[in-house]
Amino acid sequence: MTALAHVPTSTGQPATPPPPPRGGRHRLLPYLLLLPGAAWLLLFFAVPLFQLAAASLYDPSGSLSTGYALTWAFGNYPDAVQAYWPQLGRSFLYAGIALVLGLLMGYPLAYAIAQKAGRWKNLLLVCVVAPMFTSFLVRTLAWKTILSDNGALVGLLRDVHLLGPDGRLLATPVAVVLGLTYNFLPFLVLPLYASLERLDYRLLEAAGDLYASPVQTFRRVTLPLSMPGLIAGTLLFFIPATGDYINAELLGTPNEYMIGNVIDSAFLVRLDYPQGAALSFLLMAAILAVVFVYLRRAGTEEVL
Repeated sequence: MTALAHVPTSTGQPATPPPPPRGGRHRLLPYLLLLPGAAWLLLFFAVPLFQLAAASLYDPSGSLSTGYALTWAFGNYPDAVQAYWPQLGRSFLYAGIALVLGLLMGYPLAYAIAQKAGRWKNLLLVCVVAPMFTSFLVRTLAWKTILSDNGALVGLLRDVHLLGPDGRLLATPVAVVLGLTYNFLPFLVLPLYASLERLDYRLLEAAGDLYASPVQTFRRVTLPLSMPGLIAGTLLFFIPATGDYINAELLGTPNEYMIGNVIDSAFLVRLDYPQGAALSFLLMAAILAVVFVYLRRAGTEEVL
């Protein structure tokens, strides 16, 4: 049979041997390769998520010292919403404002790096990601110094009369939004850069040749082609910003606390596990709903 497999054909080329039969091991190989990742997700995501779901249904009258009983107390959810709906709404409001600021700064920055930077492209990319080499906590503490009442920025704003003599930035919603924008901006810029870097500049020239204005070129050519990076970047920015609590803790006051601060207090200060777990699930559900609506509206062909 081996000799017949190499008999020349009518064209003078040797015949291609038949492929080896695919046994059971070959069919199972892709599934075996998935096992490590699946085990990791099961151990560190599915199991904790199940435990969190169970904790959200504990008897709210229990305590850490006396123990909790699983009484399927679904009333924990409406009670949590009734008690902390301002913080929940504030989280989405602050994250939304920070996202708009991030887009206003991040999109031009990503476009300039991708299309105009030339030999400075790598250096500018390093400048974008360089803050991430430092701890999140240290970066936020640095903003606390920048926005302090005796800092240069507040002094400049007072000199130009944008702030009153007793005006301040620290311990205000402005400080929290600025901290969110700064800390999560790289997560928005990098996916945008990846999409804009693949943009064929000849398409922009063709739009100009067809008498399209710069605004029309951006709306009909640049923006649609950069949508995959825009969608991915906005999700990477908005989701962690909504659940963040460090910026509100260090740059704000209890009047600016977000839902992350309440969850942190429920688990680590008040030791109210049912309420903390219920708030965590409510936050996840709200974020999933917003993301689902956003993806349905924006399109997901090249994102998911």
